[in-house]
Amino acid sequence: MSDVVYSHGHHESVTRAHAARTVQNSAAYLVPYLEPGQRILDVGCGPGSITIDLARRVGDGEVVGVDASAEVVAQARALAETSGVTNVRFEVGDAYALGAADGAFDVVHAHQVLQHLGDPVAALAEWRRVTCGIVAARDVVYSATTIHPASEALTEWRRIIVALQRANGGEADAGSHLKAWARAAGFASVATDVETWCFESDAARAWWGGQWAERALASSFASGTDAHGLATHEDRVAIADAWKAWAADPDGWMAMIHGWIVARG
Repeated sequence: MSDVVYSHGHHESVTRAHAARTVQNSAAYLVPYLEPGQRILDVGCGPGSITIDLARRVGDGEVVGVDASAEVVAQARALAETSGVTNVRFEVGDAYALGAADGAFDVVHAHQVLQHLGDPVAALAEWRRVTCGIVAARDVVYSATTIHPASEALTEWRRIIVALQRANGGEADAGSHLKAWARAAGFASVATDVETWCFESDAARAWWGGQWAERALASSFASGTDAHGLATHEDRVAIADAWKAWAADPDGWMAMIHGWIVARG
């Protein structure tokens, strides 16, 4: 996974947000395909919260999480240990060269990964090689993100994050490309639909707005937008302040759509 710059980076504000992800809130579409005893590969597992949740759901099966970052793999291993989940393991790995035998897994899963890869079709072809069952992937469509109230700074945030992802070699609207990419990778059957995150309650706004107020100034969003000339420090301060104001606004509402695929053959 070294062909692009990871736009979000691994600042604590980012990994903290990623650690809140579960199968229910980030991969509900996959639940009907899960069965006891399955072997699952979770590509781009991050801090491991979805991976560990998958392991809980497959009983005596086994789940392997791989990520390009040794830092987050270490976090995932620590989380598995404290969670007491023993049928999961984590490895540093490459999405394009998994080091697994053909057909080694029943399910290959990836959440918010393909948007960061410069050659998503090649990655999907590799995932197709190592599964005897399905490849399941979900990615956001950033340009379709809807925010109310739509302040100027938050509208800029949406524009800038799309531009940053593309400047770093990825595709911010990957969710809308998944079907086409899977077909190009040789899959014979591709089921597809959307799932949505909606942040509107006081708690959800505080969580989303709070972590983005921090990320705007301290994460790779800050360094990346500076490096590519996409935003100034003053722009980022305005974005951070706008997220804080949105989080405090009882009228605040936000929806992010995510495309997903379940590909076979």
